[in-house]
Amino acid sequence: MTTTFPFTSALVTGASSGIGEAMAEVLGEAGIPTVVVARRSDRLQELADRFAHFEVLVADLGTAAGMAAVVARVGDSALPIDLVVNNAGFGTSGDFITLDPDRLAAEVHLNIEALTRISHAALAAMAPRGRGYLLNVSSVASFQPAPKLAVYAATKAYVTNLSESLHEEMRGTGVHVTALCPGLTRTEFQSVSNTDSYSSQYPTFAWLEAREVAEAALHDVAKGKALSVPGAIYKGMVTGSSMMPRRLARRLSGLVQR
Repeated sequence: MTTTFPFTSALVTGASSGIGEAMAEVLGEAGIPTVVVARRSDRLQELADRFAHFEVLVADLGTAAGMAAVVARVGDSALPIDLVVNNAGFGTSGDFITLDPDRLAAEVHLNIEALTRISHAALAAMAPRGRGYLLNVSSVASFQPAPKLAVYAATKAYVTNLSESLHEEMRGTGVHVTALCPGLTRTEFQSVSNTDSYSSQYPTFAWLEAREVAEAALHDVAKGKALSVPGAIYKGMVTGSSMMPRRLARRLSGLVQR
């Protein structure tokens, strides 16, 4: 049976792989016209070939031109977007002092600045219409320190806090803001962030599939939830981290990474 959503149109960044691609597929199967955004045009075209109502927007959010193109499309009143998914982002694993500072700066730019600008454009367009949905992809790493993923966790803490704040700011306006906080998910993230070893370090039951994360997220944003945490194990982890003393959380996180 085809899933139905309240969205009439959507835009998904980072749609060429992983959770973003899975979200695009779920939206496509539901018959929702979707703008798919990423740098890799071939992968976007493959999606567009499968779903006739898809629009391809090739853009690198690490550049001023790419950012401007996405912000303009989100704010286009002639072709309004009902759901904006900020999924583009990446991580970097390793001891902070050994990592390339330029890569870390690019990570902060994409995970924070690009997401903030697109979120602003989305809400500025949606608020006057009194309707809309913004889904920002964060991580369970946003709820506690993450040694060896320090910058990534810090950027995601920003995303979660920003999204929860905007959720409250938009309360009663008809516009809904949700932070998606998935745990370990099988995507290209592991190879990009140099965390391939996680596959053997963590048990099978700890891993989520991109499709189940995407489906849970889209249902939760449709319900107007502030937070979407797919998987029972991660719901419990988030609840536990909120009650754990900070110094203990830091210590345990450090031990897990050794």
